[in-house]
Amino acid sequence: MNRAQRLEAINAELKKRILILDGSMGAYLQGFGLGAEDYHGTRFSAHPMSLRGNADLLVLTRPDVIKTIHEGYLAAGADIVSTDTFTANPVSQAEYALEEITRELNVEGARLAREACDAFEAKDKKPRLVAGAIGPTTKLLSMSPEVGDPGRRDADFDGMAAGYKEQILGLIEGGADILLIETITDTLNAKSALWAAWEAFDETGVELPLWISGTITDRSGRTLSGQTVEAFYNSVRHAKPWAVGLNCALGPGDMRAFLADLSRVAECPVSAYPNAGLPNAMGGYDETPHSMEEHYGEWARAGLLNIAGGCCGTTPEHITHMRHVVEGVAPRVIVAPDARLRLAGLEPFTAAV
Repeated sequence: MNRAQRLEAINAELKKRILILDGSMGAYLQGFGLGAEDYHGTRFSAHPMSLRGNADLLVLTRPDVIKTIHEGYLAAGADIVSTDTFTANPVSQAEYALEEITRELNVEGARLAREACDAFEAKDKKPRLVAGAIGPTTKLLSMSPEVGDPGRRDADFDGMAAGYKEQILGLIEGGADILLIETITDTLNAKSALWAAWEAFDETGVELPLWISGTITDRSGRTLSGQTVEAFYNSVRHAKPWAVGLNCALGPGDMRAFLADLSRVAECPVSAYPNAGLPNAMGGYDETPHSMEEHYGEWARAGLLNIAGGCCGTTPEHITHMRHVVEGVAPRVIVAPDARLRLAGLEPFTAAV
């Protein structure tokens, strides 16, 4: 099954049922007990700084572990697996002095996920998508890192877009089916990723569907850069996303109201992949597979979901429970296109007819 056939098949499934995304890479990794030597491997054994914690580097130093994680989520019932490339961009990798291997990380990350998906497709002939994971980087374009210096910026749009383009070229080369621009806290960062995607499409002649997922940072209902859910959607609507959603930061209980806001206005499929609750005093997550499935079941029955998955703290067991509870429930009905002018600053604005 090639990319075009796979997308056609999964789009047909999307009209009939709620699709399942995988869960957390980090939570699964913790169970492997990896040490510094796993991150450095032989190739980076003499690297002048510690690489422990650079999970994306494991696609090169411990590809067996990353492939096992993908296989675990596929066995749990995931239709879509995301690549281990969340921080595989020059801005983030510069913190480890590894920005020069950005493209390689993405090629290998996509290739590993594609290999795992292909093996499952070969068994049951069902399509499995590889979502090229594109995170927000460690810098913000619209906010200063210092309260006392509001005009300061540690990155600029063109430079960030160039870095994202290098990442996206790698994901395309490695075999990603769609691009997942996720955990968006600053919409301007997302816009630079979108610009980079369009440039990469022009350069390669390959155009992948765009999936955009924002992050509401707390119960205020706003992104870190201050936008409401509807304002955020209005800001990225022009990209004609394959899907739009919310992920990270919040547990399912706190995310519900904001998911309803997005489902009300989005003219495309809607996704949700919350954390397994808020971090507790020990840095862990308290939502169990059983407790989370209650939320997903209610969301599905309320007609809020087209794609369901998990973020921080979730495991294959969470995904298995999620898949069972949404199985047989009709997907959300997609909102009809709205021809009115829709703009956004921190708040949304919709022009009168």
